Amino acid sequence: MKTTIQKIIITALKSARADGVLPSSDFPEVLIDTPKHESQGDYSTNIAMMAAANQKMPPGKIAQAIVARIKDDDGIFSDVQIAGPGFINFSLNPAAWYPILHRIHRQDRQYGASGEGNGCRVQVEFVSSNPTGPLHVGHGRGAAIGDSLANIMSFSGFDVQREYYINDSGRQIQTLGRSVFLRYLALHGREAAFPDDCYQGDYIATIAEAVKADKGESLLQVPEEDAIMYCARFATDQILRGIRDDLKLFGVEFDRWYSEQSLYDDGKVDQILEDLRTKGLVYKKDDASWFRTTAYGDEKDRVVIRKNGQTTYLASDIAYHHDKYLRGFDRVIDVWGADHHGYIPRMKAAVEATGQSPDQLDVILVRLVNLLRGGEPVAMSTRAGKFITLKDVIDEVGRDAARFIFLTRHHDSPLDFDLALASKKTNENPVYYVQYVHARIASILLKSRERKIDLSSIDEIDLACLSAKEEVTLMKRMAAFPETILRSAEQMAPHHVAFYLMDLAGAFHTYYNKHRILTDSTEKTRGRLYLVMAIQKVIRNGLTLLGVSAPERM
Repeated sequence: MKTTIQKIIITALKSARADGVLPSSDFPEVLIDTPKHESQGDYSTNIAMMAAANQKMPPGKIAQAIVARIKDDDGIFSDVQIAGPGFINFSLNPAAWYPILHRIHRQDRQYGASGEGNGCRVQVEFVSSNPTGPLHVGHGRGAAIGDSLANIMSFSGFDVQREYYINDSGRQIQTLGRSVFLRYLALHGREAAFPDDCYQGDYIATIAEAVKADKGESLLQVPEEDAIMYCARFATDQILRGIRDDLKLFGVEFDRWYSEQSLYDDGKVDQILEDLRTKGLVYKKDDASWFRTTAYGDEKDRVVIRKNGQTTYLASDIAYHHDKYLRGFDRVIDVWGADHHGYIPRMKAAVEATGQSPDQLDVILVRLVNLLRGGEPVAMSTRAGKFITLKDVIDEVGRDAARFIFLTRHHDSPLDFDLALASKKTNENPVYYVQYVHARIASILLKSRERKIDLSSIDEIDLACLSAKEEVTLMKRMAAFPETILRSAEQMAPHHVAFYLMDLAGAFHTYYNKHRILTDSTEKTRGRLYLVMAIQKVIRNGLTLLGVSAPERM
């Protein structure tokens, strides 16, 4: 609809220029907006004000010239008015919205899709939790955001791949191995001090028991360093298997799981550091090696090799991101926790130093989740190993509720996740509120079949009966779905889709409470069924993009 109005305005501008009313043919882009208040019409444009400088005319006179030359051959406008300093507001006839319904029924599962991405190859890397323990609630929010964004971008014409970066190298893995080994010693009656910096959760003891079942007492006979290394690898494999299972349960599957250790095994870390040395971007100072990130706007240079010869996480991250672009990705999107904010400048520096534009790297920072139950905070202590895992949440409230609620706030805003609310089968629960629309319409359609209402020639239904204010509102809402999807892809903000679905659900509930769908009039019934079937398709498409089911019954 916006495109149609845009073309009408451009034609009117050209006509005004041809008539000599407008002196210049240099017109700015015609932008069509949706007014915040219904009293201002369905759509508006500020083109008159934008063109005032080029035309050297008051915006009001330009607006009058445009309105006088608008050709509404299809009769889509019920009113066109000039407002304020030169806004042009358009109100549409109900019939102007009918093509939207036809389009939804024709495109079905592809309604809302576009080719705006032009096949641009995009990698979305998300979750990427260290395999040192099970996924917690915060990881769940990152998973929901990353996976839904990948869905939305694919739907918008991008060539998207999902990737999980396994941090299976370095100090934390060594600490994991030591934690398991100490519990393994205790199982054999060899009590040893368990330092506070070891991993404290009960899962460590469970893994130690699995090591004992696998190795018996044999690890007591080998050098401690070798035993710890074995425990580290064993524990990493066990935890990673659990992470994969939990993510699959959450509806998330990756195209690739990429090992940090493989970067060292393949010599990629050493190679990239040598390349940067050759460029003068890695230098020695105080027996450590530093990356000259200040050359790319960072506040200070960063260590890549410590005095003890061990590399930092930054070293492997430089190699990892360089490898992403070598694999042919045009754009990389990383989903990180909000505490990594300070890491962005150095990664942007790394991308630029290795030959890419820093604009090819986008970082989404995900804020914390405050877990509640009935409005009261749920006590957790990561240090003591006592926390609510993602699987705990899924088991308690279900995948659909968890995913949807994670997406009801912008990723940069803290999220209160109330387990009691998420378990409710009422309209207080946002996912229930939306899913119920899909199920309610399925019930209506079942009753229509029982009444033998003929929908075989559905595209020939007379829609003239769809003129009620609530019906027009629903058609307007559905017309905005493709734009919402595109905005979500461009802004990397899947919460727009969740907001949209709640808004559409609200409009349906208002309509359903005021109007009967199955009436005594066959034509009115068929028209209203055509409308609600379109609503059902849009709800389904939106929920699918968020990784949430669209149930037929509730």
